[in-house]
Amino acid sequence: MLAVFNKSVAKSPDGLTVADQSQAVSALKDGFLANHFGSVHPGSVTINLGSSGVMAYSREKQNPLLPRLFAVVDEIFCMFQGHIENVAVLKQQYGLNKTADEGIIVIEAYRTLRDRGPYPPDQVVRDIQGKFIFILFDSSSKSTFIASDADGTVPFFWGTDVDGHLVLADDEETVKKGCGKSSAPFPKGCFFTSSGGLRSFEHPQNELKAVPRVDGSGQACGATYCVDTETKKESTGMKKVDSAANWSTNY
Repeated sequence: MLAVFNKSVAKSPDGLTVADQSQAVSALKDGFLANHFGSVHPGSVTINLGSSGVMAYSREKQNPLLPRLFAVVDEIFCMFQGHIENVAVLKQQYGLNKTADEGIIVIEAYRTLRDRGPYPPDQVVRDIQGKFIFILFDSSSKSTFIASDADGTVPFFWGTDVDGHLVLADDEETVKKGCGKSSAPFPKGCFFTSSGGLRSFEHPQNELKAVPRVDGSGQACGATYCVDTETKKESTGMKKVDSAANWSTNY
């Protein structure tokens, strides 16, 4: 799966972009990266998000133990890969029927946060037990919600293209195609939102510190992120909001 979000929708975290962008391209221009994805995965589905970016999805060459799913509800798009172990608990928690899959669960978790949000997003992600990654885009608010499980079981990569747009995929070569050396594994145990940036859901009170990565030739290539135990974030407790409010603007 692939997602490219305009920098106005999802700003890349500090440290992910490296000085040498000579190998990076404009991922959105003329649909470059989506077209590349389609050529590698014939039969894939591409979702044009207008000026916000693009998402693409394919079930080809997938791990049967970590399947890919795509769901859409009320203009909220979600690509999910992996397996949730406590599906029954989450279906009951969010009032979903028995046929709801993992993609629908993530969308409903997001909608609960967006519309009623009585608790922080890190708790919502922490409640999801299993091996997973997901990329969600809400077209009504132009907000993203992206996460990887605590063990980083499912391959997941991200980077910044030459225009500063954020690229994410479950295939490292796809990200490198668009971002060159500004590519790296998405940090495990973390989630990313348009307004809040990158956060650890295991250590939500701590800042994340970018640590430059170095390739085999000694060149900088993206960054990894680790919890800074010395630096605490300001309180992230969210006030209860009415149904017209959007949690993503408060976090």
